Amino acid sequence: EYEGDRNSEGQRHGFGKARLPNGDTYEGEYECGLRSGYGTYRFKNGALYTGNYLQNKKHGKGVFFYPDGSKYAGDWVDDQKQGFGEYLYANGDTYTGEWANNKRHGQGTYVYKETGSKYVGCWVNGIQDGPAELIHLNHRFKGRFLNGKPIGQGKFIFDIGCEQHGEYIQPVQEKEEEEEDEESQFPVDPIWKVSEITKLTPWSPHDEE
Repeated sequence: EYEGDRNSEGQRHGFGKARLPNGDTYEGEYECGLRSGYGTYRFKNGALYTGNYLQNKKHGKGVFFYPDGSKYAGDWVDDQKQGFGEYLYANGDTYTGEWANNKRHGQGTYVYKETGSKYVGCWVNGIQDGPAELIHLNHRFKGRFLNGKPIGQGKFIFDIGCEQHGEYIQPVQEKEEEEEDEESQFPVDPIWKVSEITKLTPWSPHDEE
């Protein structure tokens, strides 16, 4: 069903309202038969997108409300979250930063609602990866991450006015003879090894270069 403007060829063109065969509805702008411009798309499952379209795809600025209560507001390219955006997760966590191909990618800040902690730094394909700071209520960790875990040299900075320098080391797993298949290998968390404790020192990521 469609009610709205059409062009001389009879295509949907201009402003219109449509009900799709699957029960979804769209109200907004069309160009030569395709959703293009600003519009609101309501999904039968309760999800809702309001924002810009280009040739039937979410493209430009838009807000997507998911059925579980989560929400993304930001840039879209070719139906994918891409560019800069803010995501509010169902559990109350938030991520504000760069996106590529629907994943957190680039620089961004993730805030954990339950603890108030936040990760400020680099992301690769949705995973914490690269230089970053993990900020807790009364201390923070400055260093590098790989595959979501801290790795290598870094330091903990405590609000009481001291720093603990050291590095995260990946422990070597004890392997039994029979355990040849890799399925039985559980990832082991890196271990923090302290090298020294100092007064607060100025430190920037450029110091290492």
